Amino acid sequence: MATTSRQRAHARNALACLLLAAGGAVTLVSCGGGGDAGDGTASLRPTPTGPYVASFSGTPASALASLKGSAQARASAAASSASARASEFEASVSAEIERANAAAQRELKDLKGQGNAMADVSLTGKPRADTGELVAVTVNITNRTDAAASYAVQVEFRDSDGKVVETRYVGAEDLAPGARQQTVAISRTPSGQQLTAEITKAQRY
Repeated sequence: MATTSRQRAHARNALACLLLAAGGAVTLVSCGGGGDAGDGTASLRPTPTGPYVASFSGTPASALASLKGSAQARASAAASSASARASEFEASVSAEIERANAAAQRELKDLKGQGNAMADVSLTGKPRADTGELVAVTVNITNRTDAAASYAVQVEFRDSDGKVVETRYVGAEDLAPGARQQTVAISRTPSGQQLTAEITKAQRY
């Protein structure tokens, strides 16, 4: 029996459907016998497709680089801020206090023993948030005598093994009877170390 024109059209239609399904580049709208053209051919409309990403995982490289850069920037800003606070804290110690501290060092240079004023001095720790991460202590000096007196105090900073890593000197001059003065001993050992402070000498003169 001879093949009719309509049967040939159906055959071409079926072949087109198979090819398109295999290629995946377009979407088949109709593979039936009643196409828009009225001759049994399929009506096809191309549909764009995006990249296949189902097998990808993790964060894109550009996003990782951005996150890393942001973290580094925050760390750098924090370090700069701490350094600035440390400089400001040290600058707050006046020249007059530095002069008294130098006098205290001279007074204690040849002192044997702990001195005659250990009962008149004590230490109070300062929060690192207030010192730019420097280790610092407040030295409390009280003149418990009935006459004006000057004081020299030696403060030692020790590491976790008990080793002395730094020695600082502070003083108070012409302190009135019963008066109390506070001064600050600052360690210049790099921040991050765990240090403890101790008064090892105190002399009233």
